[in-house]
Amino acid sequence: MKRLVLAVMAVGMMVAGAVQSAEALNNPGGIGGLESLRGGIELETTRAADPMKRYPRDQGTIDSDYVYQPPLIPHTIRNYEVSLNANKCLACHSWKNANEMGATKISVTHYQSPRKGQVLSDVSPSRYFCLQCHVPQADAKPLVENNFQRVDALR
Repeated sequence: MKRLVLAVMAVGMMVAGAVQSAEALNNPGGIGGLESLRGGIELETTRAADPMKRYPRDQGTIDSDYVYQPPLIPHTIRNYEVSLNANKCLACHSWKNANEMGATKISVTHYQSPRKGQVLSDVSPSRYFCLQCHVPQADAKPLVENNFQRVDALR
C-alpha cells in the first residue's frame, strides 16, 4: 500500500513539474502572472520612476474625513528632520513658536502622559514623532481603488 501511495505521489509531482514547465514557456518573465503596484514588470527590470507627488502651496486647513482624524499637513515636509535629536515641526508648531510663525499650535493632548494623563512641561515622548500620525496632503492618485465616504457630520 505504501508503494502505491508513493508511486501516485511521484506521478503527481512529475505532472505538476510538466505543468510548471509549460507555464514557464508561455510566461518567460517568470512572475507567474502576478501583478504588483510596480505593474507586470520583473524585479530585475528597471522602470522609469514615478513622477514626484505635488504638494499644493498655501492650501490652508484641510478638512477631516472622519472623527478623531489627525490633521493633515498642508505643506511639503521635504528635508524636515524628525529624529531623537531634532523635530523640525516643533520649530513652528510648538506653543512657544506658533504665534510668531503663524502656525497652528499642537494640541494640548500632545503634552499629556499617555498612561496617567499627567500634564508634562514638554511634548510627550509618545507624541514627539509627528509623522506617525500626521501626513502631508499630496495631489496623487490612490494606490488602490476604494469607495470611502466621509462621515456625514463632517460634510
